[in-house]
Amino acid sequence: MAVNISSYPPFGQVTQLKDEDFQFIALLEVDNDLADDPWEVAVWHSSTDGDWKETSLSPTPTSHSPVLFQEPKPSYAQLCFSAPFSISSSMNFTLKFRNSHDQPWRWSREILEATDGVVLINPTDSLAAMSTSLSDIIHGLNPKLRVNTAASQTLNTQLWTLQASVSSSEDDRSTHAEMDIGIPWGGALRYFALVRQSSPWLSPRHGSGPFSLDKDAVMCSFLSDQGRHLVLLGVSGPENVITLLRSSDSGSVKLHIRNDEESESSGLVLAAVGNDFESAIAAVMYHARTVIFAAGDTQNELTRELENLSLDVKPQWYENWYDGLGYCTWNALGQRLTEEKIINAVQALAKDQVNISSLIIDDNWQDVDYHGEDSTRYGWKGFEAEPNAFPNGLKATVSRIRSTHPTIENIAVWHALLGYWGGISPDGGLAKSYKTVEVDLEDPSITRNTGTMTVIAKEDVGNFYDDFYRFLSDCGIDGVKTDVQYMIDTWVSSRPRRELTKTYLDSWMISALRHFSLRAISCMSQAPQLLFHQQMPRNRSPLIVRNSDDFFPNILASQPWHIFANAHTTLLTQHLNILPDWDMFQTDTEFGGFHAAARCLSGGPVYITDIPGKHNVDLIKQMTGKTPRGKTVIFRPSVLAKSIDPYTSYDEPVILKIGSYHGRAGTGTPMLGVFNISLRRPLREIIALTNFPGIDPSLEYVARSHRSGFVTPAIKPNRPTADFGVSLDVAGYDVLTAFPVTQFNSETNGKVYVANMGLVGKMTGAAAITSYQFELHHTDKAFLDTRLKALGVLGVYISSLPDMSIERDFMVTIQGEPIPPHTVTINADSDYVLNIDVETAWTEMGLEAGWANEVEVKVYLDIEYP
Repeated sequence: MAVNISSYPPFGQVTQLKDEDFQFIALLEVDNDLADDPWEVAVWHSSTDGDWKETSLSPTPTSHSPVLFQEPKPSYAQLCFSAPFSISSSMNFTLKFRNSHDQPWRWSREILEATDGVVLINPTDSLAAMSTSLSDIIHGLNPKLRVNTAASQTLNTQLWTLQASVSSSEDDRSTHAEMDIGIPWGGALRYFALVRQSSPWLSPRHGSGPFSLDKDAVMCSFLSDQGRHLVLLGVSGPENVITLLRSSDSGSVKLHIRNDEESESSGLVLAAVGNDFESAIAAVMYHARTVIFAAGDTQNELTRELENLSLDVKPQWYENWYDGLGYCTWNALGQRLTEEKIINAVQALAKDQVNISSLIIDDNWQDVDYHGEDSTRYGWKGFEAEPNAFPNGLKATVSRIRSTHPTIENIAVWHALLGYWGGISPDGGLAKSYKTVEVDLEDPSITRNTGTMTVIAKEDVGNFYDDFYRFLSDCGIDGVKTDVQYMIDTWVSSRPRRELTKTYLDSWMISALRHFSLRAISCMSQAPQLLFHQQMPRNRSPLIVRNSDDFFPNILASQPWHIFANAHTTLLTQHLNILPDWDMFQTDTEFGGFHAAARCLSGGPVYITDIPGKHNVDLIKQMTGKTPRGKTVIFRPSVLAKSIDPYTSYDEPVILKIGSYHGRAGTGTPMLGVFNISLRRPLREIIALTNFPGIDPSLEYVARSHRSGFVTPAIKPNRPTADFGVSLDVAGYDVLTAFPVTQFNSETNGKVYVANMGLVGKMTGAAAITSYQFELHHTDKAFLDTRLKALGVLGVYISSLPDMSIERDFMVTIQGEPIPPHTVTINADSDYVLNIDVETAWTEMGLEAGWANEVEVKVYLDIEYP
């Protein structure tokens, strides 16, 4: 007997609710032949007293059941059961069910292989009523730590600073110090950490038992069984001190400090407690920014240069650099890059009508010395491109591309922060033109056979970058992807780290701003000191920064992990002065749509690395649209996407939910990406409307599935029908969007609900809306005025649409002119959605963009229709 089961609150997760009273819901998907059996479902649960009890659920009529975004398979029926629950603080639960009283009970944990669910009621008492002693929160708090309270910049949070001394570096060697901090909450219900997966990258870690990490962490968060969150952040950068967090064998948190300075210093950890994770992490990140600024870490040559250069920065390039579709050569063309490979690739893109606006010429264009098969041992010889692969030079290659493909507006090249993976070739032209120094590496295998690397010396770094970027600019290059930035953290000696780290980072940023208006991607740059020095200060334009380890197209197991890692890393990086970059991906693969949906939601750039001729054109169309001026753009939400649940681990059979948002608070559009990150089985889950980010409890919404096109009726949050059933196959995904509705009161037809859905058919089509407003003209005409950044099909939800006539009750104009009647139709997936084919109408009407790069659509509807 095959049975699928899901519930709200869900299994395997911690659900925090505002109200003590809630409706418990269970959905069973059973074979049609068993649908009429006398099914029984019961919740087995325990509260704070530890006693387990049983509560039976009752069959629920369809009108009070969760809305299903995907219809069950034809051979299955959906059964719903529910019961009211009331708890004071917390509840653990699992489910059991059977199809007859004489049958044995089956347990959800056996079917789903999921842990019990946990429900926590949000604390009602203010944090101000709590003890201000950190020792009440961190049990066994080490008395050797210097602990002080600090003023939090986040409402309803408490903040502390924890410091520990570390002695000065000696004999050009860093010194280290370790100290136990204590056990958060005396043992947390769950924890989440971002660790240094490797030198260049952060990665999430989770647990529900004693605190245990396999790597050093930058940030850790601990959830108490009372629903409160403790966030610890190690602050790195000021005075060349790195502060990280570790675990001990006893489950306590340990402080690990590295000092590169020639004087005694201190490691700093910030601790914040809040009633929700977002408030607590905001508190430590805001205070960290204050610490960095107060330490004078940004009051240097970089600050002065930024103040001068920023006057010349023009924001017009944002649309092309951030919002255009990009193409990267790395996975697509592989190593041993040549001019002809690049030319053939862009020609193949144009042939398939894949219109990119940015091209990244990735690794392997540079002139390097070769030492064996390992490219990490190569050193950079000179600015000009590799002569055999680019016989006429880089400038000629760029000129060929621009002359034959004028829609490509930006061309960037890859290079390492230190030149190449192995630094500078000691025998090349660069070593003769600039002063160099030798540095020793922690891992001697990284470069050559000696474990040493040649790099530009401190006094010449500024000139080196200025000359290099001037050369690139003269070649027609207008952006860079600067990789391998973590390498400065792998040197053995403390002196080069102390003397060169800020020099390289600041010189690179000054030159990138001076020559490219900061059209730059910072990559492999999640080493702690880079996070705080390069990416935290707000006295500069936001920088695009790679947010996770690479996309690996040939490693199947890495595909869902890549999305999971990015969604959780953004919980931290959202507070940096950056635009997170979720890396390139390929469209014509099993996971193409999976990656595309995540990139569209991310709020960062979108660029592909398709093998020439292998494109999923339909998928690319779901990601992009053409502006009235013919440019191809993506639809980037205004709020960065991130996991809505910090504490659910990768290994649990749970749908990954990534939340984003577009527009103003309250009137904007919440978006929720759902991803089956399990490679073993389909997943089903009930998701509440309140799980969508930015939901206003006072408004009503209609929700739409991108994959199925299904649209819900108007729903108010926290109602029994404001829960959605989501079913995803292996590698399945969907983008769910909640559109706020406007209500018009008709004398003859009652309440009429309408909502602007943006461009339907696009994964994040609501982000195509630049502005809109609903109005009531006189007493019988409702009016929608919307402006779109691209052409496509505008969807308008109208609750009374099935009773209306397109010919009689509507008029639509574009740029003030009536559009052809045949371009206004009923949506094929929903009788309540009016489709307005703006793209076809624009073409047939022969409209031109004029001075504006957006299109204005006005929809007039008669709400007093007969």
